[in-house]
Amino acid sequence: MRIRERDHLRKTRRWVVKIGSALLTNEGSGLDYDAIALWVKQMAGLMGANDNSVEIVLVSSGAIAEGIKRLGWIERPDSVYKLQAAAAVGQMGLVQAYESQFQKHKLHTAQILLTHDDLSNRTRYLNARSVLLKLITLGIVPVVNENDTVVTDEIRFGDNDTLAALVANLIDADLLVILTDQQGMFDSDPRQNPQAKLLTEVDALSSELDAMAGDSKGTLGRGGMATKLRAARLAARSGTATIIASGKEDNVLSRIYQGESLGTLLMANQAPLLARKQWLAGHLQMKGELVLDNGAAAVLKNKGSSLLAVGVIDVIGQFARGDMVVCVDEAGREIARGLINYNSDEAGMIKGYATSKISEILGYVDEAELIHRDNLLVI
Repeated sequence: MRIRERDHLRKTRRWVVKIGSALLTNEGSGLDYDAIALWVKQMAGLMGANDNSVEIVLVSSGAIAEGIKRLGWIERPDSVYKLQAAAAVGQMGLVQAYESQFQKHKLHTAQILLTHDDLSNRTRYLNARSVLLKLITLGIVPVVNENDTVVTDEIRFGDNDTLAALVANLIDADLLVILTDQQGMFDSDPRQNPQAKLLTEVDALSSELDAMAGDSKGTLGRGGMATKLRAARLAARSGTATIIASGKEDNVLSRIYQGESLGTLLMANQAPLLARKQWLAGHLQMKGELVLDNGAAAVLKNKGSSLLAVGVIDVIGQFARGDMVVCVDEAGREIARGLINYNSDEAGMIKGYATSKISEILGYVDEAELIHRDNLLVI
């Protein structure tokens, strides 16, 4: 359902709850088991609320931070292999903590580790969706994390806020709850401006939010308020509202469910994208870039047509057929992204030419369109 105000929160049935590193690790002193117990108790309560029970998928940070603690390191290392080692060690403690607490409420958990490749590949995307939905119907709590033990910078989500938003897209969640060590989103940085005001309800797509979000990050996690805003906008593409709230509030999840005005509600005031468009929207790794002339850019934005080679004035980067590329106008503004039907060399040869010329230039025609409208998402 699309949430326009907090009174509707009790009608939501499927939540993604994301808990950040700063909350879970108490600034590097290892996992906060008491806090985990309280959040689990609240989630279990929501799941057992009789006719109004909530389905929950948990996206949890904390593996690397827990590993750093267990290994006796003082600071987060820069080496990717040390980070992966910390993730491997810390993941054991993180999963044990959740499993032991949920079992106290007679609930089972399942560990789901994802990389961006898992969601970029259409088949694996659908498999991940099917598994998560099956676990939910079985009454099991999926505990999702990025697979930091194998991930590289080229395929990482970048932060668990983004991962949580993509999971919300994946399962068509009603609500994404991002628990952090801040009260919510303010109109300016409250650490620098004591007069900063907490935003209570706002459209996730409001352009005024960009300057307010800033780019601050914590010492243990990768995501600041800007990444949380970005996550809310990703979630909005599937009609999912987002609440950013403090995990340090007593009974925060239960009170959110009751409609209490905690944190910032970022509303998804737009129609959900079709499933395939959601998948396209979730792609974060672009393999190349097409520069469009003004006419082609206007057609894509206003008519939702396929992209033809005649409208392309430049091809940038190396990509293969089926890769995701970004389409920009002559000023460099992104207007669309999609799966391309020709590789970069072929696209470079046919750019600017009418479809009827493709066979003459290449000696064959794979597709009439450079990007078919079914594989194209206008931003």
